[in-house]
Amino acid sequence: MGKSQHRSCFRHTYKLPIAILVALGTFLACGNTGFSQTSASDMGSLATLTPDVNSRMVSPENPTGQKGKGAMATPNPADPDLSFSIAASDLGKGWKVRPFIKVAAHSTVTIMDVDGPGTIEHIWMASSADFRGVGRASVLRFYWDNETTPSVETPMTDFFAIGHDLFAPVNSAAVVDVPQASMNCYWPMPFRKHARITFTNDGDKELPLLTFQIDYKEGPIAANEGYFHAQWRRATTSRTNPSYTILDSLKGEGRYVGTFLSWTQLSDGWFGEGEVKFFIDGDAENPTIVGTGTEDYFGADWGFPAIYSTPYVGNVLDFKAKNNGLGVPKWSLYRWHIADPIVFHKDLKVTIQALGWWPNGKYQPLADDVASVAYWYQKEPHTPFPAFPPLSERWPR
Repeated sequence: MGKSQHRSCFRHTYKLPIAILVALGTFLACGNTGFSQTSASDMGSLATLTPDVNSRMVSPENPTGQKGKGAMATPNPADPDLSFSIAASDLGKGWKVRPFIKVAAHSTVTIMDVDGPGTIEHIWMASSADFRGVGRASVLRFYWDNETTPSVETPMTDFFAIGHDLFAPVNSAAVVDVPQASMNCYWPMPFRKHARITFTNDGDKELPLLTFQIDYKEGPIAANEGYFHAQWRRATTSRTNPSYTILDSLKGEGRYVGTFLSWTQLSDGWFGEGEVKFFIDGDAENPTIVGTGTEDYFGADWGFPAIYSTPYVGNVLDFKAKNNGLGVPKWSLYRWHIADPIVFHKDLKVTIQALGWWPNGKYQPLADDVASVAYWYQKEPHTPFPAFPPLSERWPR
């Protein structure tokens, strides 16, 4: 629902404030999130002892995550891998010798490589205090159970719901970005045989600092638990067919659990009349699930009059050019389907329309620049992802 005069009295009278909707969603989620027992938000299970589970963490100080293998580096500033160790030269081994790493230009480093079974429960990551020129040049790829193609492939910033390489605080159930550059992810990510995560610097300059903490547990995985996936896409919609594809050609059984949009307006005025559509299990021309407008899908109504970040929905980037120095309106929007996952058994396609208003009160098809991350769980194998765009096609406008 956008800023149109054509609104029914029913919709106006029964429109609930965002805070009430979020509170209701949180109440319902506390009873049943739809996730398995691996959910990081399930506080009701904290008192349950788990003798078959071991806590582990991968970080620069313990690259293998193995028991008793942390903080083993000895200061040696001459070693390129220990270039930050000069600060610990007086204290020696065990005193923050390797807290960060550097990533050379056009290179890939492996930041996690562990055997299963296990479940990643939390990822914290930090690099530059200013993501411009860095975020979209940094690519995360996750590989489960020795697969040869990634199940997660996305620029670092977009994965953590940071659009356009412009940081904005996010305080949600699945992603938390605070206070000015740190990134946290709480999606549970089970693996049965192996987990490998790589970080690629596609930029022309060395990334002078990268640090991370990947918390995971070693322990059994239930037979019905799917694998976590995330896919990044970008396109400019066409006025002749202003539909943007968030996810397509997905085959298998799973649950769709989240959408992040990094939207750049290329036209003046309101942009958010388009509907989000889920084509499920053989839907062709007509979808099974279809919403009522862009801001409706992201939990708002009557436009986006203010920024907000809640457990499941958020509009976090102030679009006003006078406030953030942007030449055109840009939006960072997230919607986590944690309390309401979209279940599919055979296939899934997700789209969103780019629609505004003409002065005559009719919908205006828009040619806007849209980037997205789709998040879902499914059984493997997954459908091959589209070719990942080169850096020249990933830069924000």
